[in-house]
Amino acid sequence: MKKKQFKAESKKLLDMMINSIYTHKEIFLRELISNASDAIDKLYFRSLTDDSVKMNRDEFCIMLDIDKEARTLTISDNGIGMTAEELESNLGTIAKSGSFNFKNENADNENADDISVIGQFGVGFYSSFMVADKVEVVSKAFGEEKANKWISSGADGYTIEECEKENAGTVITLHIKEDTENEHYSDYLEQYRIDELVKKYSDYIRYPIKMEMSHQVPDKDKEGEYITEVSVETLNSMIPLWRKSKSEIKPEEYNEFYKEKFMDYSDPQLVIHSKTEGQATFNSLMFIPENPPYDFYSKEYEKGLQLYSNGVLIMDKCADLLPDYFSFVKGLVDSADLSLNISREMLQHDHQLKIIAKAIDKKIKNELKKLLANDREKYDKFFSTFGTQLKYGVYANYGMEKDGLKDLLEFKSSMSDGYTTLKEYVERMADSQESIYYACGESVEKIALLPQLEAIKEKGYEVLYCTDEIDEFAIQMLMEYDGKHFANICKDDIDLSTDAEKEAINKKNEDSKELLDKIKNVLGDKVSAVKFSNKLGSHPVSISAQGYVSLEMEKVFSQMPGANQGMKAQLVLEINSEHPIAEKLKKADDEQLKKYVTLLYSSARLIAGLDIENPTQFSDLIAEMM
Repeated sequence: MKKKQFKAESKKLLDMMINSIYTHKEIFLRELISNASDAIDKLYFRSLTDDSVKMNRDEFCIMLDIDKEARTLTISDNGIGMTAEELESNLGTIAKSGSFNFKNENADNENADDISVIGQFGVGFYSSFMVADKVEVVSKAFGEEKANKWISSGADGYTIEECEKENAGTVITLHIKEDTENEHYSDYLEQYRIDELVKKYSDYIRYPIKMEMSHQVPDKDKEGEYITEVSVETLNSMIPLWRKSKSEIKPEEYNEFYKEKFMDYSDPQLVIHSKTEGQATFNSLMFIPENPPYDFYSKEYEKGLQLYSNGVLIMDKCADLLPDYFSFVKGLVDSADLSLNISREMLQHDHQLKIIAKAIDKKIKNELKKLLANDREKYDKFFSTFGTQLKYGVYANYGMEKDGLKDLLEFKSSMSDGYTTLKEYVERMADSQESIYYACGESVEKIALLPQLEAIKEKGYEVLYCTDEIDEFAIQMLMEYDGKHFANICKDDIDLSTDAEKEAINKKNEDSKELLDKIKNVLGDKVSAVKFSNKLGSHPVSISAQGYVSLEMEKVFSQMPGANQGMKAQLVLEINSEHPIAEKLKKADDEQLKKYVTLLYSSARLIAGLDIENPTQFSDLIAEMM
């Protein structure tokens, strides 16, 4: 029996196939099972038009067998098999794909929709050599009398000889390598490991994948002792849940699938199941968890959906399918349209992926909008858990996604104990109201105590309460909603006074210029201006901000690593012109004025949620005044 060399392929090429193309050695089982499935598909396809094929679909299967003593793993199928010429062609020529040719040859067949071969490149078989030092392939083509055996130990070449085999199909026997210091190849001779790999990569192969499994069970005759029972079990579930009609699936099935697949103890808040056809055809099944994953806010968290091609897992987490603002979404996408690279582990180019990702993004947004409209309580619960992510989405990428997300945002407000949307706020606005008012703070309770809020509420205007650090950045990025601009009530340019009131307060400031200059001199560059105000209600003093950087934005900037000290709010000290403190200031001598101003400024910072520079001095002055 003469050994043959691989046609036109060098040892260097085969070494590259084995050692470079595949990232994980465990992929070999996925590839061999996919090839076996393709072989069965071809025979099943033939049975649709050829009465000589006596098998029905229920009889097709893929068998796995482990022999630890011989260190072999065998993958068998009862598919179409290969002739000697096909063995020579398909296995003797690297990257020769029989499945790819079969697919092209039958593209116009009226039964083409009934078949779905997986293999494309003809290199998957060679992944066997990542874990095996010798591979034997015994195959008998359907309708042939003789079988043939192909044997190879790698780049040295291969042999083909006739052999006996009763039925059509292919048996691949891998002689597993001995363990090394870095690789424990014996894992692939363990039942639990093979079972694990089948469920991970090939759970949705359409034919049963069977293996003889042994289990320890109690001995009925001897109490406290166990015996080994052996049975042939089907390892894969075969029919993907996402390919079933939604009307056939009960909520409990979705919940159990989610909890088992994504290792969560709680049912998902929302299930999004869809089939999309058009520029890209794919099935998707996505879930919004009830709670964030345990590592969601850590650097280790990886977003992404599982990516399948014809039911075979290609990537466990395809990050490109989800934008960051939907990083909490779990689920999967299954498409036959993907252009995979030669190892089927990655995408060859991202055009189709971008089309799918865009459709996924739109689908999630639409489902959330439906939830908002039809089940407000459930949506509010979702938003309290993941709403911050949506706000980051509004702000990120220079606001590119803000139009698609703005109607999903919710805030607490001065007119509601629950959440309100921007649309609901605008619908409640008085005809005389020109802006959407908001205030920022650590909590709803603290915002409700802001001096500026009293005057706004007296006018009958609603104020949005912004308690997340990202809130004001998102609002600044939105700029407006439905033609109404946003206005921070803690900025000094907010003035709801009548013309007469404006004229009166301007005159008071002009008449008190000397006093205000003295106060400014006491504070120095801590503030950019000091003025009397008529918009503080019953409160004596407050701090507002000029320019782009608000008080809350300054707090956020100050907490960042390597904080930019230049990102400071320009503070304005506002004193209530109607409060008794105003007269007290006018009558104070220079020494008293300095103490009063220090107290007022520190009080205003505390009200605004800012640190005071000298707590000891503040405390001493209060004690002295008392």
